[in-house]
Amino acid sequence: MKFINSINIDFIGKRRLAFIFSLIFIAISVGAYIFRGGPNYGIDFTGGMLMQISFEKNVSLQDVRSALENSGLNSFELQTSEKLILIRAKREVGSQEEFENKVKTALAEKFPDNAISIDKVEYVGPSVGEYLSKQALYAFFFAFIGIIIYVAFRFKSTLWGVAGVIGIIHDVIISLGMVILVNKEIDITVIAALLTIAGYSINDTIVLFDRMRENMRLSIKEDLAVMINKSINAVLLRTVVTTITVFIVSACLFFLGGEVIHTFSYIMVIGTTAGTYSTIFLCAPLVYEWEIGRRNRLKAARQQGLVRGK
Repeated sequence: MKFINSINIDFIGKRRLAFIFSLIFIAISVGAYIFRGGPNYGIDFTGGMLMQISFEKNVSLQDVRSALENSGLNSFELQTSEKLILIRAKREVGSQEEFENKVKTALAEKFPDNAISIDKVEYVGPSVGEYLSKQALYAFFFAFIGIIIYVAFRFKSTLWGVAGVIGIIHDVIISLGMVILVNKEIDITVIAALLTIAGYSINDTIVLFDRMRENMRLSIKEDLAVMINKSINAVLLRTVVTTITVFIVSACLFFLGGEVIHTFSYIMVIGTTAGTYSTIFLCAPLVYEWEIGRRNRLKAARQQGLVRGK
């Protein structure tokens, strides 16, 4: 990694290309939303059935899945703990009694020598989904407001907070778009993953902003683009190492973690990459554009005699 310390990349000079690149990915995400006809909401948001089953012997999750799919069930999720299986199915499976009978028949045929017992069957109404949808929106709204206030207070300017939140929104839109593109279900796990990405992204951004603010104080007369490039290159090694570490862990969970956390790890892989990209190619250039615009407006005001001083 020593070679990273010696490189000097002109990130600010490539900002317009980066803006176009971000717009392309956002357009792909919006296109996926339109093409898919909206998100594929899971049982957490649409309502449905919950069934817990106990087996006499251990069973393979894949065998349970294939048995249910062969019986005609398509929209369901499975969670397992040795002899316990938790089935979560959407509302389109029919009545509670029909769902229970279909599952019992399918599993009895698949596992004739393994006795099963139904521990519980519950119906999750659509009102629960509406409540969770509102809570998810509140979570994002208050997270964004909190981040703007915290970063604005820490850096004594709302500019830094707004730039950081724009980066988070960019990461969330792209991550969510990639989920919709591959038609994965949107459930509470997805919301948790998106909030995790938001936290990861702003943490990475604050580290860079901190270095930029420090250099702006120490190098007042230095060209702003040079100073920001110097700041990005200074934290580049730390950013690369952190990103690779999170990426490797997320990739391991994606390939080896099983069905339950598959979507979570998928979002982490996409979001980690998007978060690192937005910190360097979106948030820092936004601060540059704003600061250059502010200086130009101030210079014009001084030339017109509206503002005194140098």
